[in-house]
Amino acid sequence: MKISYNWLKNIIPLDISVELIGSILTDIGLEVEKTETISSIDGGLEGLLIGVIESKDKHPNADKLTVATVSIGKGKTYQIICGAPNVKKGQKIVVALPGTTIYPLKKDPLTINKTKIRGVESLGMICAEDEIGIGENHDGIIILDKDAPVGQKAKDYFKIEEDSIFEIGLTPNRAAAMSHYGVARDLLAALKYKGLVPIDMKLNCFEVKKLK
Repeated sequence: MKISYNWLKNIIPLDISVELIGSILTDIGLEVEKTETISSIDGGLEGLLIGVIESKDKHPNADKLTVATVSIGKGKTYQIICGAPNVKKGQKIVVALPGTTIYPLKKDPLTINKTKIRGVESLGMICAEDEIGIGENHDGIIILDKDAPVGQKAKDYFKIEEDSIFEIGLTPNRAAAMSHYGVARDLLAALKYKGLVPIDMKLNCFEVKKLK
């Protein structure tokens, strides 16, 4: 049976870590066989940042390439080679620095590395929609609103939803735990027993409105 971490946190009014929940569930006989992190898009934009293009120059050895200086805030700037036609100074953009893995649409994941393009060093990538999985457009780089915060994580800017899923090996004698509320009830009892929550804490319930 699969149980959502976010749903459990909505039912139990407490911010509990994934690791603690998994450990306690296993201790009370609801063995967590696997925990999987999922996201509303592949990769969850992990590692991607909001940057601003501080300068744009023509590549000395390639007519269609641009040498851009990109800032991610706090005095950190990176030289990035870009082939998109819509690169301009002052634009707020999404940048993948070396070591970041991107998840393009319909392609395998790709880890960005420090490289040289036509003899000029490039320390990252300015991203298009399809290159990070948030859309299908590949006509140019993503251009964000002027008020986009430089240095902010892209996953926060785009409000990417993430969840962890517990896969529980439910045994036939634990039929009462065959729902999120059932699991939450047992989990809350264990938290009270361990002294981790107040003894009078109750589960959040949702009101069912009657039809008039």
